[in-house]
Amino acid sequence: MPTRNHAPIGAPCWVELATSDADRARAFYTALFGWSAEEPVADFANYFNFRQNDVRVAGAWPFEPGGAGQADTWAIYLASDDAAKTVELATAHGGQIVAEAMSVADLGTMAVLIDPTGAGIGVWQPARHTGFGLIGEHGTPTWFELLTRDYTVAVDFYRDVFRWHTEEMGNTAEFRYTVQTDGDDRLAGIMDATAFLPAEAPAHWSVYFWVNDTDDAVATAQRLGGSVVYPTEDTPYGRLATVADPMGAQFKLMAANDQMPAR
Repeated sequence: MPTRNHAPIGAPCWVELATSDADRARAFYTALFGWSAEEPVADFANYFNFRQNDVRVAGAWPFEPGGAGQADTWAIYLASDDAAKTVELATAHGGQIVAEAMSVADLGTMAVLIDPTGAGIGVWQPARHTGFGLIGEHGTPTWFELLTRDYTVAVDFYRDVFRWHTEEMGNTAEFRYTVQTDGDDRLAGIMDATAFLPAEAPAHWSVYFWVNDTDDAVATAQRLGGSVVYPTEDTPYGRLATVADPMGAQFKLMAANDQMPAR
């Protein structure tokens, strides 16, 4: 079981669903991934966590539909050893503050930013809550990716603010991609999406969940009321698809294929 007790600095460490229908979200994700759902905590605005194999892998918070600027979406948090300092660095490098660094009881310290390319990103300085404890097995987060039209700006920002070590995977008009590394491990990616990101779509982060079978997971998502955003395709990085839950929150599914050895 690929467990993780802590995330490297700057690495994705938590994923969080903002949902306009918490009951339907609980039913959808528990059936899709085999998750269990904790009870909502009234003191934290009815926030609740999802578990896989009794390990926390994601969080969710409900919001009232119709709120200005609020949408069903998955968010990603990057690990920090000093959230206040990260916020300071972010503003110095062109980022905007959505939520200043604030303590969340004894769990840790959080902040929310918008990077200079317009993508929202969370900051998490762990205390008792160290983030998701499983990665890269069925129903757990496995990859995290920023799509942006301002590729160079984004790469510089995450290096300067979150202390990323990076490796360039491609630098052509067809494929311009940089990954965050920790030794031999690749943790997250930034893609130049200028050629294909729709004009109305802002820069944004996406979370990939590992599944045993992408086609089966897509069919299950549709049966549960979800929809297909981008159909299943084989790539050198696995068999991928993009789907949305019944409320519209998008996420990606990923499984091994003949081009990528099974785990």
